[in-house]
Amino acid sequence: MRIAVVGATGMVGSRVITEAGARGHQVLALSRKPASEDPNVTLIAADAHDPSAVREALAGVASNRAADAVVLTVRTHPVDQEFLVGATRTVLDIAAQLGIRVLVVGGAGALRSPDDHDLLVADNPAYVPAEWKTTAAAGIAQLRACQAHAGADWVYLSPPALLEPGERTGRYRRGTDTLLTSADGRSWISVEDLAVAVVDELEAPGRERLITVAHRDEHPPA
Repeated sequence: MRIAVVGATGMVGSRVITEAGARGHQVLALSRKPASEDPNVTLIAADAHDPSAVREALAGVASNRAADAVVLTVRTHPVDQEFLVGATRTVLDIAAQLGIRVLVVGGAGALRSPDDHDLLVADNPAYVPAEWKTTAAAGIAQLRACQAHAGADWVYLSPPALLEPGERTGRYRRGTDTLLTSADGRSWISVEDLAVAVVDELEAPGRERLITVAHRDEHPPA
């Protein structure tokens, strides 16, 4: 496939590029300052909030071949909900017009709590301490923007409560709208395995619009 990654230099975007390239996919790396030495990666300087630049990249104006899918991995520090929602709408609008599938890597806050399905993770202090509430709220707003969009073909991937650099095992658990936890109560995955899940979803799309993943232990408890 020809996969466009928006936010290509970020923690998630850079791993998605590596994973997709390793599987032989052609990658369009969109970022304000893109960087990669992978021969399968085409670097494109584009701001996620610039409709003209994003459209030109996804439509394949320079190469005469449009992208088959786009992965949106944009994040801001400190969190900027207005920018995040605006960039999401921009990508959804353009992808809908071009007939391109969108995978949004969002946040865990929009998921249901595993011990109380009426309580969103964003409102559960066991998973989201007070200092992360603004970030969680931005992720929910991003999901709502996807749900409100008419015509776009999208899937929203929520990571577990903890997402950090680590090992690529190629193993993970896949769920839908509820946070996944292990037997000891942990909810986490390495960014490398999240990237595996992203490319798996692009290669073999499921039917759900909201999905989540978590680390799968090699030796589960008896």
